[in-house]
Amino acid sequence: MAKILVIPSIDIQDQKTVRVVQGIPELGCAEYKSDPVEMAMIWRAENAKCIHVVDFNAAHDHTRVNFDVIKKICESVIIPVELGGGIRNYDDAVEAFELGIARVVIGSMAFENPREFIKILDKYTPNKVISAIDVVNGEVVTRGRQTRTHLSAIQYAKFLKSCGTTRIVVTDVTTNGMLSGPNIELSKQIAEAADTKVTHSGGVGNSQDLLRLQKEASSYIDSVIIGRALYENKFPCQKIWRVAEAGIFA
Repeated sequence: MAKILVIPSIDIQDQKTVRVVQGIPELGCAEYKSDPVEMAMIWRAENAKCIHVVDFNAAHDHTRVNFDVIKKICESVIIPVELGGGIRNYDDAVEAFELGIARVVIGSMAFENPREFIKILDKYTPNKVISAIDVVNGEVVTRGRQTRTHLSAIQYAKFLKSCGTTRIVVTDVTTNGMLSGPNIELSKQIAEAADTKVTHSGGVGNSQDLLRLQKEASSYIDSVIIGRALYENKFPCQKIWRVAEAGIFA
């Protein structure tokens, strides 16, 4: 059975933690701590090895209202923090790393401006620059999951590999935040077609879903981003981390 690194997600809008359903942030969810910094510290206390942060203000409006919060997250935990959302050019990537981010996750910009994406890859290396593919019915969507590209996700993944990427975050938007079960086949197809590591995102709603991901994942899928299921206590964090990551750091 594959070992899977569980990465908790902190989705931020207007400096608050939000629930995300099919790519749409929802404010005022009672189950969620409103302070993203507090959430980061909670996930670290629950033995998280990495935290995935999404800046929805940056993704939709290209604003920096959450930068102070993101910097505080990086300062509050001693584990890597990766950031996605709103990185549209080289300067945005530089700013993100200056906040203390360990890795940037780049989606739309790689599609719209591949030369700029390659420039960032060359500067920071593929270990610090992760590609992201958001998918609806096999098609790549960009700009905060609002724009259809009419491009096959598998073909696009091959293109990203040719640019030099070594890891792709794959999100089936239709399962994102739905707790309806992961689209494992999509992640497998992309991983195997592009011959690259994949971080699965979307759909994991309970421990059975995670177990199925472990059983069915190819050797390329080595990590999973989980948001809503963790916040809503669909399984005990400590138990799920121990089971999923058993031996991964041995």
